[in-house]
Amino acid sequence: MHASMPNPSDPTSPDPSFAELLAVRPVLSLHAQDGLVMEDVPLAAIADAVGTPVWVYSAATIRRRYAELRAALAEAGLAAVIHYAVKANDRLAVLRLLAAEGAGADVVSGGELARALEAGIPPSRIVFSGVGKTPAEMKMALDQGVAQINVESAEELRILSAVAEEAGRKARIALRVNPDVDAKTHPKITTGLAENKFGIPFSEAASLYAEAARLPGLLPVGLAVHIGSQITSLAPFRFAFARLCELAQDLLARGLPLERLDCGGGLGISYRDEPALLPAAYAGVLKATLGGLGLPLIVEPGRWLVGPAGVLVASVVVEKASNAHRFVILDAGMNDLLRPALYGAWHGILPLSAADAAGSLSPAEVVGPVCETGDTFAKGRLLPRLAPGARVAILDAGAYGSVMSSFYNARPLAAEVMVAGGCWHVIRERASLSSLWAGERVPAFLQKAATS
Repeated sequence: MHASMPNPSDPTSPDPSFAELLAVRPVLSLHAQDGLVMEDVPLAAIADAVGTPVWVYSAATIRRRYAELRAALAEAGLAAVIHYAVKANDRLAVLRLLAAEGAGADVVSGGELARALEAGIPPSRIVFSGVGKTPAEMKMALDQGVAQINVESAEELRILSAVAEEAGRKARIALRVNPDVDAKTHPKITTGLAENKFGIPFSEAASLYAEAARLPGLLPVGLAVHIGSQITSLAPFRFAFARLCELAQDLLARGLPLERLDCGGGLGISYRDEPALLPAAYAGVLKATLGGLGLPLIVEPGRWLVGPAGVLVASVVVEKASNAHRFVILDAGMNDLLRPALYGAWHGILPLSAADAAGSLSPAEVVGPVCETGDTFAKGRLLPRLAPGARVAILDAGAYGSVMSSFYNARPLAAEVMVAGGCWHVIRERASLSSLWAGERVPAFLQKAATS
């Protein structure tokens, strides 16, 4: 779930300048000699060592943003815990870093559960969400003893009951409620409208919760809501949480057990110059709508924690002039960073070289090498002339970047690096060419045909 809308105030306004992009991204700075620097590490030095394309993440930024959110929740007087949405970036190094800060995990598949466990996040701090859990995934979650399984439908509830009863276990569950609220985000990542596939209709939630309390193998402990991703307004949260409060009060009045509320994620960031939600404002809405219940809360940010911490560094293959269009062709493509092709998402693009950044600007189409017209990162972007081998950083790529990468066009997955304390560390090697066919098998009859 991953997109950025154009500038909500004026989509036709000029793009931010290089200086404006840097001014609101403290993790980056432009030095006359070293060029674009993350923390204290020149990005060009990383590109020299491991090649491009390469993802680079700032550990300090992830830690700082986690601390800011945690402090805002505490200052609001909320008994709230943070469960990182693993789908945003599931690299083990990222998960381990957040686990060390005290974060739990929100997972949506058996694979994400396995990654969270491998990274050292205890099952007691893991929530299993997702609209299509298989019986095997349910059993895996039960065997591991996760804190909570968020149930998305009456059908899933009954399947989970049967799986838990057969396993001789009690499944701690929360019902994910669909509050029918428009999050005002990209249509592909809104999840709280009645027509979306997610959650239980609000009108059916109370009766289904009562049924859950009667079904074998189930232990209802809470309610959950998640209305979408990249939300930059408080109003949708306020409406959704108010509905959640109303339902919680109804359940408590009926004498049903209710231990906690899962408020989901969705906090947006500023990709272009759209307003980003401040943690204090978000915590204020949580307090105003749910604080009176006195129940512990779970929040599940993903993009907000890791998005601004990452960049994708790419090299210019060539500049091409065609029919009055200027194309800057990079060695990174939509197989690396899918968001612009999938959502029309806007990402800032900065030259790594200070000399390049000071050059005269002209409009360019920034594209990748993939054989798709949709393999486009930006249109009409003002950039200096960039010679073959010049490098650029695509900003705010720490969330929904590498996790959505693919081997399309038989392109190996990019390397990934984490910067910490003035040093940098490879956290995933660049995929080899042989990895493109690893796990494949050629049937014997085709091997015979090839040698005959």
